[in-house]
Amino acid sequence: MIPYGRHCIEEDDIEAVVSVLRGHDNIADGPRSEQLEKELAEYVGTKYAVVVSSGTAALHAACSVAGLKSGDEVITSPNTFVSTAEAIMYCGGVPVFVDIDAKTHNINPKEIRKKVTSKTKAILPVDYAGQPCDLDEIRKIAKENNLVVIEDAAEALGSEYKGRKIGTVSDLTIFSFHAVKNITTCEGGAILTDNKEYYERLKRFRAYGIDKNTKMEEAPWLSKQIEFGYNYRLSEIQCAMGISQLRKLDRFISRRMEIAGKYYDGLKDIKQIQLPYIEPNNKMNWYMYVIQVKGIERKQIWEFLRDNGIMAGVSFYPVYKNPYYQQNGYGNECCIESEKFYDTALSLPCFPKLSDEEVDKVIDRLTYVCN
Repeated sequence: MIPYGRHCIEEDDIEAVVSVLRGHDNIADGPRSEQLEKELAEYVGTKYAVVVSSGTAALHAACSVAGLKSGDEVITSPNTFVSTAEAIMYCGGVPVFVDIDAKTHNINPKEIRKKVTSKTKAILPVDYAGQPCDLDEIRKIAKENNLVVIEDAAEALGSEYKGRKIGTVSDLTIFSFHAVKNITTCEGGAILTDNKEYYERLKRFRAYGIDKNTKMEEAPWLSKQIEFGYNYRLSEIQCAMGISQLRKLDRFISRRMEIAGKYYDGLKDIKQIQLPYIEPNNKMNWYMYVIQVKGIERKQIWEFLRDNGIMAGVSFYPVYKNPYYQQNGYGNECCIESEKFYDTALSLPCFPKLSDEEVDKVIDRLTYVCN
């Protein structure tokens, strides 16, 4: 079975992990986390990076240090995984869903403007499938209304917005290192920022609120707990893998771009398939290659591909349509473009280890079922 996504673990990644296990350093909290943070910040072009245990932990940490509190509203997209909205709720905030743009499938700035109120604290855009949002317009709205921009770039590491790497534009940007993301630490995530205060609070937030550099006067062996925090640290084993993976990210993206090009050439003439649109000034990392099907039932295509050894993905079910949200105040929510997109979207296999022969098989089977 060809999966829609798969990690790319190579021998140097394995050796990096083994070197930690064979060493005598602390395997839970040591120098490799700082090294990964340094290299990640340098790659993206930000002053600070903080690694944490998951992309969800990164979202939670970002919402917390941004000052989100009970009753605050955060405008976000329904075209995302549920963790985006849940991180807002972890802090007592209220997700406010606005519709997406029909071409990019990212949050629509025109719809954001309609939902800003006196309770709005932040905007949380999502770079769907690695496609950067309209960040200039989002930042303009944020500046006009004194809002924080927390960018959910879980899928967009390595993508670029108008020549700037994702991670350098918003107040806080989060990445995910989940198993099928562009690089992986099995589970893991990071928050990037140029704000020193955010950075220092993020470091404490992921470690119980403790500041290692501040000692008790009466007990100099004890570090002070400055504020409330969590255990969101990333192990040395995972950080070693992350360092190894990050150094290969550009190669991984290059292969994904090749695959995307092959899909475009092979599928562009099939009238039942709408290919993904990319803003011309952006560079996309092709975390996912998402088509839309027209004039034919998506379930029929999905089942046909599955029966032919190809697993296509379907995402994302609009968050507010999940039973939890329907039962907790979102029963009348309706984002038309998000729902239309979900009904037609299909994510084709796209990952570095996907062979040209496998890409050709996907194209061949799609061509057959659509004709």
